[in-house]
Amino acid sequence: MSVRELVVLGTASQVPTRHRNHNGYVLRWDGEGLLFDPGEGTQRQMLRAGVAAHDLNRLCVTHFHGDHSLGLAGVIQRINLDQVPHPVTAHYPRSGKRFFERLRYATAYRETVQLAEEPVSGTGGVLYEGPAYRLEARRLSHPVESYGYRLVEPDGRRMLPERLAAHGISGPDVGRLQREGAVGGVTLDEVSEVRRGQRFAFVMDTRLCDAVDELAEGCDMLVIESTFTDEDAALAADHGHLTAGQAGRVAAGAGVRHLVLTHFSQRYDDPAVFERQARAAGFEGELTVARDLMRIPVPKRR
Repeated sequence: MSVRELVVLGTASQVPTRHRNHNGYVLRWDGEGLLFDPGEGTQRQMLRAGVAAHDLNRLCVTHFHGDHSLGLAGVIQRINLDQVPHPVTAHYPRSGKRFFERLRYATAYRETVQLAEEPVSGTGGVLYEGPAYRLEARRLSHPVESYGYRLVEPDGRRMLPERLAAHGISGPDVGRLQREGAVGGVTLDEVSEVRRGQRFAFVMDTRLCDAVDELAEGCDMLVIESTFTDEDAALAADHGHLTAGQAGRVAAGAGVRHLVLTHFSQRYDDPAVFERQARAAGFEGELTVARDLMRIPVPKRR
């Protein structure tokens, strides 16, 4: 059974609180798992959320501030301890390779798993392309080099029963039509329509920039930082972050279906303020203010 959901492991920025662990997010995409920004405590949060090391296929790090990467050491060692039977690939900013290596070999352990390193550099680009999805990265605007990630499912075809019936196509001929493109003079275009592939984006520490809009464009789910409230916009810009209102405007302009706000400063006690400000900025779609250990389904295809 295919499952597409976001598992939230932590939602705090900079420092954890009593109610928020450091960052950590697992995107379950059918049979694969992508772990984004494993901050300190991620391994324990995975245990609490029911996510196993065997579930992970890719590690995606946006940048090397501690709240987004200190959990790498424990996660990588757990992948090896559990002898995950498939290769695991790590993506991270190339400029931070020394940090990745230090975290990967922070202590002694036995390496049992093939961990491939595929760093991101320049303005980003396509990192991987397979039958289930294409993974892309874009350079963001933060005091240290930071990248956002975007996952795009290829478009498919949706068969239209009424058109199939009108052309007298049924049973095994439907499969032949899908494989071969035409049966008995009837083409696939005549009895089907494009089924748009799903899109997911993960945008962490950044100021507003073109890459934020590019990553968010047309997403079914956008996970985006909203570290500050709008009253602290100057502070957000100075530290290379977004406000809740800015995140809401980005999502509204990009046609996002489900907006997930996260990465909250410890200065705010009321999480409802982030939703209010994102709504006030014009976002009318589904909206979730993330909490630790939430499971958020990716919206079904249109």
